[in-house]
Order: sequence, then structure tokens, then C-alpha cells
Amino acid sequence: MILTPRQKRICERVLNAFETGSADGDYGNISIYDDGPGRIKQVTYGRSQTTEYGHLSELVAMYVAARGRFSKQLKPYVTKIGKKALVNDAQFKQLLKQAAKDTVMRRTQDRFFDKAYFQPAMNWATEHGFVEALSALVIYDSFIHSGGILGFLRRSFPEAPPVEGGKERKWIEQYVDARHNWLANHSNRILRNTVYRTNVSRLRSRERTGTSHNCRLLRMASK
Repeated sequence: MILTPRQKRICERVLNAFETGSADGDYGNISIYDDGPGRIKQVTYGRSQTTEYGHLSELVAMYVAARGRFSKQLKPYVTKIGKKALVNDAQFKQLLKQAAKDTVMRRTQDRFFDKAYFQPAMNWATEHGFVEALSALVIYDSFIHSGGILGFLRRSFPEAPPVEGGKERKWIEQYVDARHNWLANHSNRILRNTVYRTNVSRLRSRERTGTSHNCRLLRMASK
């Protein structure tokens, strides 16, 4: 899937708003949620939020390699992240917040979120025959929020992806409904509280006239 630079930027801004409440992205945002392995608490950090037991070590390693202002202080944590709980490490969290003021960290985060989430999402979309901008946003959101398009959700509705002869808009509508129902009824309150993401997508996926299906949602963050 190929998006224009503007479409990509707006997708990123929508996801930034979903994750940190700011379309520009809050590069120093740190949240603590009990959504780690076995529902243990973990640090989530950055413009579009990556997790302690997910890709945070990769982000910090990239920043250390880029020789930012706080690279030396953060270097010892690279091998600890994801292996030793850091949720109560005040120094680590303070270093992350301080590093976010460094332009090197901001550039590193932009590269990291593109590499770890956006490009894999667009590759998945291309492999499965998706071409529309709203589809890109829905798929990218799933990669940021859930790590990808979850197989059990795909198996819960009948429409095939475009590469298998299905209709793109119908697949997106059914997928978003399935994902919404999963989140709304999840046993984890944290996930239940994220249904605002699918509420937005459900509303927009049902707009079928003119360019509204593809563009109105993207205009949300274009201001």
C-alpha cells in the first residue's frame, strides 16, 4: 500500500492522538498499565507508545546508538528492558522523560515507530490487497494497539480480504465491528477503555459517499 506523504502524516497524527491525546505526539509520555505478560504492570513510552515488554528496548537501543544527550545514562538499561521489571525504577522513567526533550530522541522515535509499526502495517495491507486510506488507518491502529491483525478476530467474520476476492470496505467494516466487540467485552478494563478507537473507525467506515470514506477521518488531524 502506498500513501501520499500527507495521508501518512495524518494517519500518524490520528494514532498519536489515540495514544497520548496529542496529534503532534507527546514524545515524553509515560503511562503505567497492567497489560504486560500475565497482566503485570509495565512502562509504555513515547509518541505513539511502545511497551516495556514489547519494543521499548529497541527504541532505547536506537537512541543510544544515535548518541543523544542521555545515551550514556540510558545505555545500561538496554539489556534490562523486558527482562527486569523497571516499572518502579524512578531514575529510568526520569531519564526517558528528559531524553524526550532531546531532538535526537524525537527523530529516533519518528524512525522507530515507522520501522516497528507503520511499515509492517503497510506491508500487511499490501499483501492482503488493501489500497484505501481508511484501511491504512485501521490496520496501522491495530499494529500499534494490538501488535498486528489478530487471527482470532479475522476468523470471527465472513468477509475475505481483497486479495482473496473480498470487498475492501466490507472487510474493514466487519473487522472494526469484531474488534470493537472484543474490546468492549474484554475482561481487562484497560482494553475496554480503548473502544474510542473503534468507535471512531466504525463511524467513518459507514460513510459511503464521495471521498468521505477515505478522507474525513484523515482530516481530523490535518489542522
